[in-house]
Amino acid sequence: MIRLIDTGCLSLQTFEGREVPEYAILSHRWEADEISLQELQGNLNQHKAGWQKLRQFCQYAESKGHRFVWMDTCCIDKTSSAELSEAINSMFKWYRRAKVCYACLCDVPARGDLSATEWTKKFKSSEWFTRGWTLQELLASRELIFLPPTWEGEIGTRASLSQEVKEVTGIPKEPLSRGWSLQDGFGAPRFTVAQIMSWASARRTTRTEDTAYSLMGLFHINMPLLYGEGLNAFIRLQLEIMSKYDDNICIWAVIGRLTDL
Repeated sequence: MIRLIDTGCLSLQTFEGREVPEYAILSHRWEADEISLQELQGNLNQHKAGWQKLRQFCQYAESKGHRFVWMDTCCIDKTSSAELSEAINSMFKWYRRAKVCYACLCDVPARGDLSATEWTKKFKSSEWFTRGWTLQELLASRELIFLPPTWEGEIGTRASLSQEVKEVTGIPKEPLSRGWSLQDGFGAPRFTVAQIMSWASARRTTRTEDTAYSLMGLFHINMPLLYGEGLNAFIRLQLEIMSKYDDNICIWAVIGRLTDL
């Protein structure tokens, strides 16, 4: 089950299985005054900045021909632990399934506002690259387009900026240009678990548990969510990885990552 927002009227619609229509999806860094599902449903607290972000996202997506969009702040009922668990376990699939992912970088101006050197430095220092959840969003999406906070014009795409993204994240240009796949066409691993963990090593999440939960999709792992378990979430992820992948290096990579938390 997935909830999508109609870009024309900002109403929520629920879809199941094969009935899910084409949609665009948003990647962004959460800021103050984001809105919840309940606020969207009841048209509440419209003074919040989150409403402005939602309206701008819907207007931009609609201008590009998208009738439906998905936004993590207000398309999930976070008051339901069961729904939240299902959503986080489905997150990678939802980003993968989207027609396009728009990544709004709230701290990166449009290209014409700065010199090329200054703009590149600003882009590479964006806090978007420091958040745990955006790693999955960067890799899972079939197409990712970066936008400035004004929602006017494109900064570039994951493919066109693959060299800059590589320099920031350490991720090779291939998955940035061609899209993410854990295995090649013959079923062989394309990247070691240690490599993937290294891409996440400098990223942070607000909740300790999300450091592990935000990586589940990249390893095609499903786990129940237990907020309050702290570092045990990463231990459970480690055990799932060890049982699924024959990659001994991953053991030391995960243990090393744990010591940094």
